[in-house]
Amino acid sequence: MGKMKILKFGGTSVGTPQRMKNVAQLISTGEKCIVVLSAMAGTTNTLVEIADYFKKKNNEAANTVINGLRTKYMQHIRELYSTPEALGKTRDFLEDIFMYLHSFSNNEFTTACEKAILAQGEIISTNMMTNYLEELGIKVRLIPALDFMKLTENGEPDQHNIKKFLTDYLAKNADTEIYITQGFICKNSMGEVDNLQRGGSDYTACLIGAALRSEEIQIWTDIDGMHNNDPRFVDGTSPVRQLNFEEAAELAYFGAKILHPTCIQPARYAGVPVRLLNTMDPSAPGTLINNEMVHGRIKAVAAKDNITAIKIVSSRMLLATGFLRKVFEIFESYQTSIDMVATSEVGISLSIDNDSRLVPIVEELKKYGTVEVDKDMCIICVVGDLKWDNVGFETLATDALANIPVRMIAYGGSNHNISFLVRGIDKQSALQALSDKLFTSAQ
Repeated sequence: MGKMKILKFGGTSVGTPQRMKNVAQLISTGEKCIVVLSAMAGTTNTLVEIADYFKKKNNEAANTVINGLRTKYMQHIRELYSTPEALGKTRDFLEDIFMYLHSFSNNEFTTACEKAILAQGEIISTNMMTNYLEELGIKVRLIPALDFMKLTENGEPDQHNIKKFLTDYLAKNADTEIYITQGFICKNSMGEVDNLQRGGSDYTACLIGAALRSEEIQIWTDIDGMHNNDPRFVDGTSPVRQLNFEEAAELAYFGAKILHPTCIQPARYAGVPVRLLNTMDPSAPGTLINNEMVHGRIKAVAAKDNITAIKIVSSRMLLATGFLRKVFEIFESYQTSIDMVATSEVGISLSIDNDSRLVPIVEELKKYGTVEVDKDMCIICVVGDLKWDNVGFETLATDALANIPVRMIAYGGSNHNISFLVRGIDKQSALQALSDKLFTSAQ
């Protein structure tokens, strides 16, 4: 079996019948590939709404929403298929799905029911695509994700099982050109329908790519790769052509919405490159993420909003030995993770992005010192080859922020990033200033 590419298409990319046709054209290159599809854009939200009505025992409202969804899909398939056979086959399949959704009126509603309902979006989109490719005369097979994407008892994907199943399946069905499967959905260790929380369909694609040691994993979205800054706030951003897995994970963690940090881990460990591409502009080169590091380059800037900064100044200067440990233990006991830290011998400043337990945390911290809290802050993260011996890189970044009040700076914790904590209201001007200084002058 030759090396295969894994291609994943998000909800917007398969969001309309016309876009499905575009995707079919993109994947029918004559090269064998495995294609991972999300649900059509908007469908999962509707399924969440249906599940929510069933949970509230409002079956009438649930059934009304199901009928609305049926109408929408019956319209979709009239636009997608041109032969009565494909149309009839898909209509029958959809009727079964909608009957299945209505059947939840009769059961006691559990979390398992909710997850089963949520899985239908991917099941529908992949069946529609498979039937469409068949209509075009392409040798296609649908591999149900629920057959191989299994979780272990600790909720992690069972990579051994994924590898064994897919390797056997591909060997048995070697005459197939395109294999289609569902992103996001899986079965848990009890055999119930479940979903891959973090990064959903991207995670599915990376797990498959890693299991098969594929040539490349392509994540197709509606944006042109990862940009060097946030195009929603900054003028003149451009796509980053290459990122190291570490850099990509830092950017994803700090708010570059295009990827979830955990979902690329399997690909990174298996050494399989991930390429981010744009369905709306398929010829654009996108962003390649691999294990290579380009030396001496700052690649990108990202921002993370709604950050809370907390400063604790120790009241008992002489008993400072256990101070740091106590502070961190308080955050740990409230299961609140910390993003940035800056310390001096008397005090510590840190930032959190989840303030749901802020009140009890502050109460506890007050036993050990004076506490100040700043809300509505923003972390600006500069990512690239930022090893400390690259002289002058941190100065460039700090110079750019010369006119912006900076509450905290974290540098040296990783070789790939410098983070600045600023007020949320200064976010846009900080991002623009960094872009002007780091990217415009360098080009």
